[in-house]
Amino acid sequence: MDKKFDAQHLDVAAFARDAALLEGQVALSSMTRLWDEQVAGSLQPGAVVWRLQGRLAPQAGGADQIWLDLQASVALPMQCQRCLTPVLETVQAERAFRFVADEATAAALDDEAEEDILVISRDLDALALIEDELILSLPLVALHEVCPLPVPMSSVDPDFQEAAERPNPFGVLAGLKSGRS
Repeated sequence: MDKKFDAQHLDVAAFARDAALLEGQVALSSMTRLWDEQVAGSLQPGAVVWRLQGRLAPQAGGADQIWLDLQASVALPMQCQRCLTPVLETVQAERAFRFVADEATAAALDDEAEEDILVISRDLDALALIEDELILSLPLVALHEVCPLPVPMSSVDPDFQEAAERPNPFGVLAGLKSGRS
């Protein structure tokens, strides 16, 4: 009999022991923190597509390590920092998490381990973990490869040019002062 696992209430140890796989799609609107990262406009966001795989890794002289592999992606409308119009960015996250028994072990291993260390849970909200990883994967600067509108590359400001052509008021004062002497 196959067990049914719930991504919002995941028993990580059982999920890894069964080498189970969960995958699905959720509306971006259900991930409110990620939803807030998008820019309103004509581009429609995609659904968040995700995949979770549990596994056990044998360890010499000890209990098997519990792992969770996560993959997720979403097409997110963001503001191009070059032309300031919307750009549809594909945000992807791919991470492997190793689970340990308690916070003290996680803290001790965190500095030396290359992988992400989390404390085991019988009620992990994997969708919140997916949202966290997608937020961490957001681009620092969203840009079109080629902007749809011409980007002005001139630094000339007509008001600045006009101000530069006017006589310097201090120069006028200096002229008045030298004329009175």
